[in-house]
Amino acid sequence: MNKLTSAVKVLVVDDQPLIVEELCEFLESSGYRCVPCESSEQAVQRFKEDLQIGLVLCDLHMPDMDGIELVQALQRIAGKHRAFEAIMLTGRADKQDVIKALRAGIADYYQKPINLDELLEGLKRQEAALEERQKDLQLGTLNQKLQYLSESINDLYMDLDKVRRNPTPQDHDGDPSADEAGPVEIPAIFNQLSPRQLDVARLVGKGQTNYQIACELGITENTVKLYVSQVLRLTHMHNRTQLALALSPNNSAMRQRVTAH
Repeated sequence: MNKLTSAVKVLVVDDQPLIVEELCEFLESSGYRCVPCESSEQAVQRFKEDLQIGLVLCDLHMPDMDGIELVQALQRIAGKHRAFEAIMLTGRADKQDVIKALRAGIADYYQKPINLDELLEGLKRQEAALEERQKDLQLGTLNQKLQYLSESINDLYMDLDKVRRNPTPQDHDGDPSADEAGPVEIPAIFNQLSPRQLDVARLVGKGQTNYQIACELGITENTVKLYVSQVLRLTHMHNRTQLALALSPNNSAMRQRVTAH
């Protein structure tokens, strides 16, 4: 009987070997690969070793560590970067046990003697739920990588901006338009500013409003106000006008006066 084998392994845990054997035989004939265990301790070890285990069938009442405690232990091992779904098997359908199991994150439960066809359908549902959880985990990982990439690109932009502000001197053959297009010489007092603080200061020097600066840099007006306040404090200037004069390309004498502290 040729069946498509699931990519997900099933951890089958029961302290009764005959039940483990029966469940594994049935599930393997239905296309699942099983990892049989006859104790919670053995199940914990196998779960640690085999990352392909994504579905857990476990008996509720077992010695040393019951099914709920076992699933909680597996959850601690899995952390935030590994997903699995658990189904509880119980010989006694005690309401409080069922509520406790569901609160612990166990997805479903079946009472013994088990209807194998119903169990198979339930296992397929949990496999589909697991696929969705794994997609969410992968998406979260990709988003984190994109964030790191974005931060790296931003760092590269900052470095490029530094180079643009301090280029190798070029001879423009007395062309006034070339001088106007070139970068403004930044007074030494501004060297202590961060790249973003310096971006804000230069735009203030061009006479732009907080709103215009916010639009150009892609930040909020409140953030612009914060940067302006930081720049004024670090450069020991009193207001935006003094800051603008210090960065004005047409007032070199004034720049020298306002930056001479």
